[in-house]
Amino acid sequence: MPLTRAVTYTRWLHLLVGSILPFVCAMVHPGLDSPSPADWALIAILPVPLVLAAAMVPGVRRAEGLQAQMMLFPGPHARVRGDGDAGVSTVPSASWSDRARTGAWMVLRLEAGLAVALVTGQLMALSMELAGAATGNPGVAGPLLLPVPGTGWEYGLLVPVPVLVLVAVVAGAGALMAEAARRLLGPSAKERLAELEERTERLLERNRIARELHDSIGHALTLAVVQAGAARAAADPDFTDRALETIEETGRAALEDLERVLLVLRETRRPAAARPALGEAGQLLDSARSSGSRVDAEVTGPLEDVPGPVSREGYRILQEALTNVLRHAGPVPVRVRITVAEGRLRLEVRNPLGAAPAPVAGTGGGSGLRGIRERAALLGGEARAAQDGGLWLLRVDLPLR
Repeated sequence: MPLTRAVTYTRWLHLLVGSILPFVCAMVHPGLDSPSPADWALIAILPVPLVLAAAMVPGVRRAEGLQAQMMLFPGPHARVRGDGDAGVSTVPSASWSDRARTGAWMVLRLEAGLAVALVTGQLMALSMELAGAATGNPGVAGPLLLPVPGTGWEYGLLVPVPVLVLVAVVAGAGALMAEAARRLLGPSAKERLAELEERTERLLERNRIARELHDSIGHALTLAVVQAGAARAAADPDFTDRALETIEETGRAALEDLERVLLVLRETRRPAAARPALGEAGQLLDSARSSGSRVDAEVTGPLEDVPGPVSREGYRILQEALTNVLRHAGPVPVRVRITVAEGRLRLEVRNPLGAAPAPVAGTGGGSGLRGIRERAALLGGEARAAQDGGLWLLRVDLPLR
C-alpha cells in the first residue's frame, strides 16, 4: 500500500527537491505574488537552460545517480520490485550521449518536481479549507483552484480525501520517475561493456587464485606424503631427518603462498608477497630430488630475459608437472629441459610410466593438467601431455611476448 511504504515519501521528497530551482528563479522573475498561468509557464521554462548547462559537467551525472539510488530506490525496506539492483549508473558522464540523457533527466525532474509541488500545495490547502469549512471558519487556506462553497460539519468527512489523492498522485509520479531514472541514468553501452569486462576479470582472478592454491598446496602435500612414505620405508634416521627438513621447508613455502593468496582475497592495502618465478626453479628441483627422484635438469638460454608473467606462470607449470610425477609415478627419474630461444619459452618434463604401484595421492582427476593447459592458453601458448614410448612427456610452449 503506497500510504505505508517508505519509498513513497522518499520519492516525494526527491520530487519536491527538484522544484527548488524553479521557485528560486521565480523569486527573481516574475515573482510569486499571485502569479498568472502565463507566469507559471515562464517559471517552468526559465531554469531549463541552467540545468542543461549543469548537465554538461561530467560529475553532475554521478550526483544525480546517487540521489536517485538513495531516494527513488532506498533499499529493502521499500518493498518494491528491483530494489536489489536499481539499474542507475553512478559514474560521471563519459560521452555526449551521457550528457544528453542527463540533461533530459534533469529537465524532467525539474518539471515533474514543480508540478508535484503545485499539486501538493493545492491538495493540502484544499484539505485545510475543508477543515475550516467544517468548523465554520472558511478561507484559512487562501485562494484555491477548487474553492469550497459554504460551511457545514459534513465537510469534515471530506478532509482526508485530498490527502489520499495526494498520496496516490505522489506514488504514481514517483514510480514513473523511478522508471525514467533507469532509462535516462542507466548505464550506457560502454559502461555495460566495462562492467562485463570487470566481472570477467574477477572470474579470471578467482580461477587464477584457485590454480595458485592447487599448485602450491598440492605440491607441498604431495611432497610431504612421498617424503613420509619414503622415510618410513627406509627406516634410516639420517634419511628421516632429511625428509622432515624437506617437509618443513616445503610446508613453510606453501604457507607463504597461502598467506599471499589470502591477502589478495581480503583486498587489504598491504602489498602481497611476490610470486616465485623460474629463477627459483632450483628449489622445486631440489624438493623433487629430496623425495628420492633423480632429476636431470638442463637450462638453455637467459632466464632473466623471460618477462615476469611468463616466468611466474612457467614456475607454476613446472611445479605442477613435478607434483604430478611424484603423485602418479612416485620417486622416479625425471628429465627437465627449460629452453629460452627464438622468442619462446619451452618446458619439457619426462618421466617413466608405471613405476609406482598406485597413485601416491589417490585424488588425481586431471585437474593438474587442465590447470597447466589453462595457464598456457592464457599466455597465448599451448601445452601437450602424452605417452612417448615408455615415458610420459609434458611439453609446454609459451611466447615471450
